[in-house]
Amino acid sequence: MKLLRLAPENTKFPFMRFRRVSYPFSAVLSLIAVALFVFKGMNFGIDFAGGTVIELRAKSGAAEVGTLRTMGEGLHLGDIEVQAFGNPADATLRFGLQPGGDVAQQAAVERVRDAVGAYYDLRRVEVVGPRVSNELVQSGTLGVVLSIIAVLSYLWFRFEWQFAIGAVIATMHDLLLTVGFFSITQLEFNTTSIAAILTIVGYSLNETVVVLDRIRENMRKYKKMATAQMVDMSINAVLPRTIMTATTVMLALFALVAFGGQVIRSFSLAMIWGIFVATYSSIFICSPMLIYLGLRNEDADKAATQRRETAGSPSDERDEASAESPATPPAAEKTPAPARKTAGKRAKTRPA
Repeated sequence: MKLLRLAPENTKFPFMRFRRVSYPFSAVLSLIAVALFVFKGMNFGIDFAGGTVIELRAKSGAAEVGTLRTMGEGLHLGDIEVQAFGNPADATLRFGLQPGGDVAQQAAVERVRDAVGAYYDLRRVEVVGPRVSNELVQSGTLGVVLSIIAVLSYLWFRFEWQFAIGAVIATMHDLLLTVGFFSITQLEFNTTSIAAILTIVGYSLNETVVVLDRIRENMRKYKKMATAQMVDMSINAVLPRTIMTATTVMLALFALVAFGGQVIRSFSLAMIWGIFVATYSSIFICSPMLIYLGLRNEDADKAATQRRETAGSPSDERDEASAESPATPPAAEKTPAPARKTAGKRAKTRPA
């Protein structure tokens, strides 16, 4: 039975030929993402912007999340989050801070009580202020930064320093573009979005490590091959695996977008964008960086070869010159001085 292949075998696509285009393109996208974050900002959810959390329990039967969400949206309180938790009769309803201060917030709580009071008991009402939201922002940011540092420290010891720097740049590229995606789409940014960013970082590093490991393996096999050619060969070798993995994850994410509901919509859309960006960066950002960082100092190797060739040419000329010059008589054919004196004495004492 023939296996399904999403990419042909033995591809020879010249990926490194596009590195002079991919870097300026990614730099422009990163600058746009930073500008959007600074000037347009993020659509922070209740977890970060503050709001009111109401815990509900159905008076009879199970809590109907869809009905609660429809009723909450009809009250025009802004973004409404409804989630089931605990036993089937429990649910939570969240809405953001209302313009008008504490008075407006209490009035919104009373409107929710009037709308659902016939079917649900309000067991707990809690207001999440901006101070708690700032602490969540700091904790979430610290968690992302520490996780990245921990994984990249492993890469630093696992591979050469050029590999680690390439992985750092690719990961930061993915984070910037993901933040820009949240800013331009104005998807709600909440604690679930932090989980999406951490998942994207893990996927990006996984793809990067797969490519880098094959590059390091080919470095040992093909020591005289040009770096760009060796990187292209390594990427083409793992290309079927990369396409298969990305396609499988994408199918699951599209199913979550279609059937997962509003609660995890921002998570699913962010993950779809992150998978695409992570696959792109592992090929067109991290891999070309190895060439720019001098993974193989090919210029130095060529210079050393030329020096050896240049140093060898005078000796060859000397050898040719010595071969053409007349040979000197060997030392053994010369008569020593004491021997000549002895021969002279013998000639004198010889009779006439």
